[in-house]
Amino acid sequence: MKITGYRSLSTVHDWGRITGDVNGVQIGNTTPVPVLIIETDSGLEGVGLGAHGDIARIFPAIDGEDPRAVVALYDRMLDWVFKAGHSGSTFGTIGAIDMALWDLKAKAADEPLWRTLGARERFVPGYASGLEYGLTDEELAELYGRFADRGFKAGKLKGGRDLERDLPRLEILRDALSRNSRHPALMFDVNESWNHAQAARYVGAIEERLDLTWVEEPLRRWDAAGMAALRGKIRAAIASGENLTGLEQYRPLLDANAVDVVQVGNVWGITHFLRVATLAHGHDLPVSPVAFNTNPVAHAAAAVPNLLTFEVQDLSFPLGLDVDQQLDDGGIVLGDRPGLGIIVDESIVTRAGAVVAPPATGPHVRPERAALRLVAEPDVIDDPTIPLRPVS
Repeated sequence: MKITGYRSLSTVHDWGRITGDVNGVQIGNTTPVPVLIIETDSGLEGVGLGAHGDIARIFPAIDGEDPRAVVALYDRMLDWVFKAGHSGSTFGTIGAIDMALWDLKAKAADEPLWRTLGARERFVPGYASGLEYGLTDEELAELYGRFADRGFKAGKLKGGRDLERDLPRLEILRDALSRNSRHPALMFDVNESWNHAQAARYVGAIEERLDLTWVEEPLRRWDAAGMAALRGKIRAAIASGENLTGLEQYRPLLDANAVDVVQVGNVWGITHFLRVATLAHGHDLPVSPVAFNTNPVAHAAAAVPNLLTFEVQDLSFPLGLDVDQQLDDGGIVLGDRPGLGIIVDESIVTRAGAVVAPPATGPHVRPERAALRLVAEPDVIDDPTIPLRPVS
């Protein structure tokens, strides 16, 4: 079996709500979902998800190769770009290709990827994470009530700007999940929006009223010294790592004992996750993948010994993607369809339109005054002059 080409497609995910975090909220209810199809001379095709803007530059590294040599091809892709560096969009492209190659490897074996990777069980424990920063309190309660209906007993709230707003919302999250646990796990994600002093004060104030399981990305992703010092000032665990691209970026954090939960982004691929999980396991640390559409890394998460929990952001899947997964019993139940279990209806995906350029504001754009605010300042949530949704 040889790799012969690729197709780059696009669809959308309709959340049925606005999504965002302390850095900003999305405009409208849909977000783009890039889809990469790797073609072979056998007729089998591999599906990868995530932005892959550097595909034309990186594809020659795998063209004509046997996709079943996926680990060797992963390193070959890294070697292909070593002078320019492999971070950012390049690493995302490698991750999307890597997913597609693993999909092909499992399809060639006619088995689901979780079994190819050696997992014993198909169930992946998870936590609810609705990206709910832009929702009202009533919408927040309804959203996490639907997660509770699926058995979830752990959840994560976005926040970090206004304690008076965040505290009651954490209590809403706790109350929604309490039907499944006397003490649901509560996580709090601030998306790198604090400095060290802000983090210590803010978490300390929350912990006077609530028991946090972890605080996520309290400081900049590379601040090993800051997170190590913060660990001694708060009770909650520190989770970070979703935006790190390569083992070399994790080593300083682990060497400094800066994190308690090692996170990995789905968009960086299967091989990257497996390597980070092994590195974390060597430090006796648990690993937790950060979600992306269709949860592709869940197959690999089922196979590692140090999985803590898997982020689940929604209870539906992108338009035109039929995914062999069930979200139930507080986690992900993987199916038996070969590979990643994703079938792409290209007639529907084609109608979804092309990926548009990201907006100048929103959760993926760091605000100018992040970590430099002395007081809670108005933002799109508490300033009624700034609309959350497009004005018709």
